[in-house]
Amino acid sequence: MTGLRHTFSRRQFLSTAAGTVAAFGCLPQVLAGDPNKSRKRKTILSFYCDDTGPYVAGAKAFQIFLDYCAEQGIKGESSVILGASGHCMSRQPTEEEQAYLKQVKRAWECGIDTHMELMTHRGLFDFDLNHPPENAGHEGLWLYEPAITVEQYEKYFQHIIAEGERAGIKFTGLTWPGCGCEVCKQRYKKLRGDGHAKPNTAMWKALLNLARQGKFRGNTVPCFFDASEKDFGIHQKDSDGKYAVYDLMPNARDNFGIWENNTARVNPDYYITEDGKSGIIVRHVEAGAPYCIWYAHWQGLNPGKGVGWQAFTTVVERIKKHLSERVVWMRPSDITDCYHKAGGWNFLDEEKK
Repeated sequence: MTGLRHTFSRRQFLSTAAGTVAAFGCLPQVLAGDPNKSRKRKTILSFYCDDTGPYVAGAKAFQIFLDYCAEQGIKGESSVILGASGHCMSRQPTEEEQAYLKQVKRAWECGIDTHMELMTHRGLFDFDLNHPPENAGHEGLWLYEPAITVEQYEKYFQHIIAEGERAGIKFTGLTWPGCGCEVCKQRYKKLRGDGHAKPNTAMWKALLNLARQGKFRGNTVPCFFDASEKDFGIHQKDSDGKYAVYDLMPNARDNFGIWENNTARVNPDYYITEDGKSGIIVRHVEAGAPYCIWYAHWQGLNPGKGVGWQAFTTVVERIKKHLSERVVWMRPSDITDCYHKAGGWNFLDEEKK
């Protein structure tokens, strides 16, 4: 299997759904310096990595990636798609799948969240048959269908979570498995025309119900749907006391080769230049944004065959050299947990003597 591919950007669909940027504020972990003196807030850094699995570059590549993240103290998220090969890899896994799942189990201790990018990134999975039925509707589109009920979403997510538990994996959140096939594009167009440009609210409720049941690693469930360099924010989708579901939007794009593993789409300077004076990360830090989160794809990022791996490590080195005193790395799930507990970003504001 050559890996999952997209025929158009998975972030382009909801151009009308970015929403209003959430009010900026703060987290207690990101304050620096003497607590009795004036303190400037740091910018949180994190990332999402889509389409991760053992089929593009093997389990060893994922181990190298995790080892690097742990050694460098960088934090982010890497999705897992248990049914990407057409069967559930938690049931009688091949040797390579078993090696990969072993690494996914240790991702958390290496600073990396594990989102379910649903079950197949394509057709809806039949857990009794252990494969997607022929011509099954696609999972990403299904999350937008207005007729789907809370119970239907919850049951499907429960199955994915159970398969993760079978492999010793605890999920942290959900990533939208975007799709650019012609059927999905036409249906998305129809949904937008009918006023359904956003995910079905029943989906958020189902995730909240599962969080209350302790099915996710934390009390909050970070999700990754849309992204924007300018109109970004953290959006609460549903909540109940200490439990909540958030759409935590990235505000930087993939310039590590994308899903095409294309050298023309590799540009470390997009994130931070060699002199540390420009780039999207620098701009967000200088603007006082609470975070800079980017997204990537395993096909380009992986250290085995990915054309973007060297660029990724270069970006990390430049951040350490130029911005180490102005940023802090956090997992997406830590961000939503802290944001929810604090009731906003308010602790990021400068404190006076």
